[in-house]
Amino acid sequence: MSNVATVLGGLDSELGWIRETYTELHRHPELSLEEHATSTMVEAKLAAFGYSVSRIGGTGVVGVMLNGEGPTVLARADMDALPVTEATGLPYASQVDGVMHACGHDVHVSTLLGAAKLLAEGRDAWSGTYIALFQPAEEIGAGSQVMIDDGLATKVPRPDVAFAQHVMPLPAGTVATTAGPVLSAADSLKIVVYGKGAHGSMPHMSVDPVVLAASIVVRLQSVVSRQVKPGDFAVVTVGALKAGTASNIIPDHATMLLNIRTYDPHVRSTVLAAIERIVRGECSAAGTSREPDFEYYDQFPATSNDAAVTEGVHASFVAHFGADAVHEAQRQTASEDFSRIPDAFGAPYTFWLLGGADPEEFQAAAAKGTVAKDIPANHSPLFAPVMDPTLSMGVQAHVVSALSYLAAQ
Repeated sequence: MSNVATVLGGLDSELGWIRETYTELHRHPELSLEEHATSTMVEAKLAAFGYSVSRIGGTGVVGVMLNGEGPTVLARADMDALPVTEATGLPYASQVDGVMHACGHDVHVSTLLGAAKLLAEGRDAWSGTYIALFQPAEEIGAGSQVMIDDGLATKVPRPDVAFAQHVMPLPAGTVATTAGPVLSAADSLKIVVYGKGAHGSMPHMSVDPVVLAASIVVRLQSVVSRQVKPGDFAVVTVGALKAGTASNIIPDHATMLLNIRTYDPHVRSTVLAAIERIVRGECSAAGTSREPDFEYYDQFPATSNDAAVTEGVHASFVAHFGADAVHEAQRQTASEDFSRIPDAFGAPYTFWLLGGADPEEFQAAAAKGTVAKDIPANHSPLFAPVMDPTLSMGVQAHVVSALSYLAAQ
């Protein structure tokens, strides 16, 4: 019997509590940095499994299993929910008004706990160190940094490799991997431009920040089309423009909220520099007497998978699940803060996608070309991964990836 088969041999008997953990998490979601009950539950389970458990970063939890000589593997799950009102109608729907696990972090927590228990009980099949890390506040891009700032890199062994997975609206029973960029970097940017207020009947007495902001918005549309090389990816979105309070008053300032998505660090720096240059140039042309303000927030790093690690995990997935269940992941324009954790250790990583959509519904929608319309995506109030086989696949993916490094030879 292989090492993987040995460790996963007890999976069927564990799925009951894994499903129960998932439904309880879904019923009782907690927002970013408020994951108190979730952390307490995770802490208790890891301790019961035999892990050395630490609280790092307030609600962050890390379990370490030392099992002889060998590599150190870190696997991460995020725990926070979203300020979304659930509309799934599930019997285990959220019982917290206006809060929902609309991104699948309940899947992430329950599957990593399942893998942690199986690896603890199957220690004869592997050698090394396994770290199960449960991160808060991924949704606001802050949780990984909170743990790092609290000394994560000095409080746990340095991993040789790090893993994470994310449930997505792909067919349940499948996983998807890719080397290189898989999730984009994201930068939110608040820009305030200052003019000179005046009455609407006396526009010549003003420096109109509304006209100035409108000019900036139009000019920003040329950043991607004219300053980013064709074939490179970038998105610049102006999500909000706010100015004034009345129709006959020219205000003295305008505020714009932007979101920028990129994969490549050079493209990112090019785009951000172009935005600031355009804003300053338009302010100068308008004759403003005050420089604009730039405030960056909710920043997420790009997630770019190590090629060698990804190749090895992909091969292990194919060997275990079969080639039909392992797909090539398409790059996503969503963002994550997982990569800060392995980067803090200088460790390579890979981040894969876990299918969570009903396979029959997905195939029917794919045949009609209506997947985007018919299959609820992450952050939707209708997002509801099917428990089976999603949870089983998630547990297996964690175990298989870990044993691709830890399996006793």
